[in-house]
Amino acid sequence: MKKNDWKDRLNVVYSTNPDFQYEMEENIEEQTLPPAQQRLRVQLDRKNRGGKVVTLITGFTGTEDDLKELGRMLKSKCGVGGSAKDGEIIVQGDFKQKIIELLKKEGYTQTKPVG
Repeated sequence: MKKNDWKDRLNVVYSTNPDFQYEMEENIEEQTLPPAQQRLRVQLDRKNRGGKVVTLITGFTGTEDDLKELGRMLKSKCGVGGSAKDGEIIVQGDFKQKIIELLKKEGYTQTKPVG
C-alpha cells in the first residue's frame, strides 16, 4: 500500500504518472558548532517590549534543541524567564554582564557585547 497522505503532497495538484514520487524538501539542520567557535552577541533590547528591558543573545549556530538547552541554562542561572527560538535567546531583565561571564565560563570564548 502506497503512502497517500495529502499533507505530504501540498503544492502538487495532480500527476498522471502512477509512479510519480513526491519529493519533499528536507529541512537540514545545521550542526552545532563547539562553544569555542560560536560567535555570540549579547545586547540589551527594549524594542516592541512595552518598555521592558531584555537581554538578547544572537549568533548561535546549531540545532534548535541545543539553542533551547543553552537558553534554559542561562535563564535558570539568572533566575528569570525568557525564550529561545529562531536563533536567538531572550532573557528577561538586564543581565548583560552576568550572561557574558556565564557564557565565557561555559567555553563560549568569542562572545562580545553589543551596544
